[in-house]
Amino acid sequence: MAIRVLVVDDSSFFRRRLAEIIAADPEMVVAGTANNGREAIEKAAELKPDVITMDVEMPVMDGIQAVREILKVQRTPILMFSSLTHNGAKATLDALEAGATDFLPKKFEDIARDKADAIDLLRQRIKAVARRRSIVKTPSAPLAAPAAPARPVPPPIARTPASRAELLRTVERLDSVESHERPFKVSGKSYRLVAIGTSTGGPVALQTIITALPANFPLPVLLVQHMPAAFTGAFAARLNTLAKIEVKEAADGDVLRPGVAYLAPGGKQMLLEGSDTHCKIRIKEDDSPRITFKPSVDITFGSAAKVFQDKVLAIVLTGMGADGRDGARLLKQFGSKIWAQDEASSVVYGMPQAVTAAGLTDVEVSLADVASKMQAEVGHG
Repeated sequence: MAIRVLVVDDSSFFRRRLAEIIAADPEMVVAGTANNGREAIEKAAELKPDVITMDVEMPVMDGIQAVREILKVQRTPILMFSSLTHNGAKATLDALEAGATDFLPKKFEDIARDKADAIDLLRQRIKAVARRRSIVKTPSAPLAAPAAPARPVPPPIARTPASRAELLRTVERLDSVESHERPFKVSGKSYRLVAIGTSTGGPVALQTIITALPANFPLPVLLVQHMPAAFTGAFAARLNTLAKIEVKEAADGDVLRPGVAYLAPGGKQMLLEGSDTHCKIRIKEDDSPRITFKPSVDITFGSAAKVFQDKVLAIVLTGMGADGRDGARLLKQFGSKIWAQDEASSVVYGMPQAVTAAGLTDVEVSLADVASKMQAEVGHG
């Protein structure tokens, strides 16, 4: 069944162009169009599309408020289009915080060097976020709590004065059994670095993790998020205002310090040099056509492997594609630990799946548990 897309933009030219690109793909169809946020809310309720593409800046109602209003009644994946400016970056991050699934630059030349590649990436991104709809419930009514895993049925308890006490003991026994069915075991390894890589759905995932870490987190943290150069500074600044640890956009020559998270700048590669006791960040331009992502999780992970060898906890979060798999393989060969986000909590189960399918994952973890398990694993929790 074709993916039904609602196209929202105040530019008639962009609406028409985007509709043409979508309609030319046999797996997608344009369900309708809207020229402002208010109309988008009405069309979303009427058409119930599988995906909405949404401009950030529009008259009558902007895309951020439209996202909030739409997601109050239906959990439709929303792909934002934004200009690569400081204001555009801030607005896009606001939209993601409001619940938008992902974003893309509005100009095709900012997506890829070749227009055909940009169109292909756009179609892939729409399809990727559409798949998320199948595992997200629509809150048209209050969401019911997930059904509890089946428990062994205890034998009938005799109705005696002691039955209540025995019932409590039985419940406690069963609760104890269930809570230890899939325990998280701290490995006992010694670490000097945490490295996290992500793409689609990453900004919200990183915010969830980083804001949950204590101010005295004992290790430096590298963050690699597929993001344009105009966005990474604004994103690092936002995380820094929300987090207890320091967060900064990585700069060439930065010396790694405990309790500081370094976000790789967009459009460049973040590497490491030195030793595991005194390590510097190197930010380098990369014009190689063989490297799709700038920054690349593979490159940063691979560089971390050479410096820190077996002392890295590497975590691959939600994202489209397989960036991080090759870097994780190198880390694994040196003896470092690899964690991957689970499918249920991933916006797009691409990057974590690639690592897990390659047999590299030591621990598969839900997004909500990453921060607490991370602290326990590195000796702070």
